[in-house]
Amino acid sequence: MDRISFWLLLVGGMVLFGGCAAKPPLKAVDYVDLPRFMGDWWVLAHIPYWLERDTYDSKDTYRLRPDGKMDNIFSYRKGGFDGPEKVMNGIAWVVDKKSNAEWRVQFLWPIALPYYVLYLDPDYRFMAVGHPSRDYGWVMARDKRMSEADYAVVMKALEAQGYDPAQFRKVPQS
Repeated sequence: MDRISFWLLLVGGMVLFGGCAAKPPLKAVDYVDLPRFMGDWWVLAHIPYWLERDTYDSKDTYRLRPDGKMDNIFSYRKGGFDGPEKVMNGIAWVVDKKSNAEWRVQFLWPIALPYYVLYLDPDYRFMAVGHPSRDYGWVMARDKRMSEADYAVVMKALEAQGYDPAQFRKVPQS
């Protein structure tokens, strides 16, 4: 990575964290069973930011590692279902070991972003993940489809955390 990219990412991270100060703290779920949580989660909706704009077939894959951390593999297609598949490999680790619901995720060193599991279906079929700024949020499911009733439950949970549901955009899944 060249020096300009490094400094842009560093400044961007500082701006990102600066937006967190005025918001009330997020309330993560009480407990996440990490082995049960691992696997594929399709990104069904998100608050788009530069990387995720115009993505299709977005998916996060989580895998426990022997060192206690997790692989976080984000794959997507850019511009359409026939776009080339792109993959980003990240690392995640649990910050709150009592709940396993607050993580840090790092796709590019040295930036590690807060990641909170804000809603988790009791059967681990769908979930919501957020960031303290409320500028970033994701709705994910084990399948590429989710009922409107289930989606409404997740949106209501996000709204209770201070999110604006109108900011979320559905991600096209093939």
